[in-house]
Amino acid sequence: MSPDQHQPSTSGKETKANLLRLLLPVIVIIISASVAFWMMQSGPKAKPRAKTRNAVLVDVRPIELGPQTTTVSIMGTVKPQREVALKPRVSGEIISVGDNLIPGGRFNKGEELLAIDPSDYQLVVRQLASEVARVESDMQVELGRQRVAQKEFELLGESVSEVEKTLMLREPQLENNRALLEGTRARLEQAQLDLKRTSVRSPFNAVVMSREVNLGTRVSPSTTLATLVGSDSYWVEAPVPASQLQWISISQEDGDSGSPVRIYDSVAWGPNRSRSGQLVGLTAMVEENGRMATLLAEIADPLSLQPTSSEQPKLLLGSYVRVEIEGKLLAKAAAIERDLIHNGEQLWIMDEEGRLDIRTVEIAFRGQDQVLVTGGVNHGEKLITTNLPSPVQGMTLRLKEAETSSPAAEEKSKP
Repeated sequence: MSPDQHQPSTSGKETKANLLRLLLPVIVIIISASVAFWMMQSGPKAKPRAKTRNAVLVDVRPIELGPQTTTVSIMGTVKPQREVALKPRVSGEIISVGDNLIPGGRFNKGEELLAIDPSDYQLVVRQLASEVARVESDMQVELGRQRVAQKEFELLGESVSEVEKTLMLREPQLENNRALLEGTRARLEQAQLDLKRTSVRSPFNAVVMSREVNLGTRVSPSTTLATLVGSDSYWVEAPVPASQLQWISISQEDGDSGSPVRIYDSVAWGPNRSRSGQLVGLTAMVEENGRMATLLAEIADPLSLQPTSSEQPKLLLGSYVRVEIEGKLLAKAAAIERDLIHNGEQLWIMDEEGRLDIRTVEIAFRGQDQVLVTGGVNHGEKLITTNLPSPVQGMTLRLKEAETSSPAAEEKSKP
């Protein structure tokens, strides 16, 4: 067969190949588009999201109006109510010292602290007792002489002047003996008193702060033996702003008791333990610099020595403590935390329409943690407790409680 006979078949094959090359990309594109369309139709469909409201999420609590007690919180220092530098009334050598006469030792009222050698004073008492006996004897002799003189004067029966009669009846001698007897008895009583004072005793229930003498020390009335402080009660001296005095009651002479107080020493006792006391005094002058007055609160049995207070913490002298004073009662007020007060006298209130009301209120009392509001709010109003970064009067608000209980929130919480 000649080449001309094969020419038509070769040309047909080339035409088919060219056509296939043209159609193949089209086929691939169609298949890809079909797969993509199928995937788009069969894939998970996103649910439409609820439209977010343009409102600020806040927490609120209702305002409660009612009787509120003011509480003044200040800091103070524990001081002794009674303190004495004990000195002897007589001179001599110390021959005994009580076992408890050491710093921190305790003595009951009338208990002996130490003793001074009484030998010299005992001798003086014996000498004066003998002297009194002698003078009393002389007094009896003189009384006898006066009776004899009286009888002689009556037998004489002469009229004499009053001066002569006094001399004849020995009245000057009798008066001299009486004066001598009184003086001798007084010296004896003084000697007995000095002998008694050789035993040095505690003037009240006391705790020893310091001891200055030892066994064998020779002392005189100018010698300090020890420093004692009373253990029945302590004082807490606390400065308070003069503006707060209107809320505090001080103990009066007519029987009115002062405001109750609570003493806290978180360093020594922990945060939840306290001691109770009562205000008993107020200094008569206000400091010029800080305009502060000083209050005195009395704490009974500070060392917990009595059975009724044995479980109470001990109050130590010099401690720096927090004093909470129960002040006067406000008949109708709302207690608001200090961090919810804005710009000194404003509260954030959510009104009935769910909008922010920046309201100026009347604050009657400012405490350490709370203020007492007496005007500008109503019972049951919603106080905003959330801190708003940019508060604007009338801005729209929504409650977190309503948000968490909405159907959308419940749907989100489903698995």
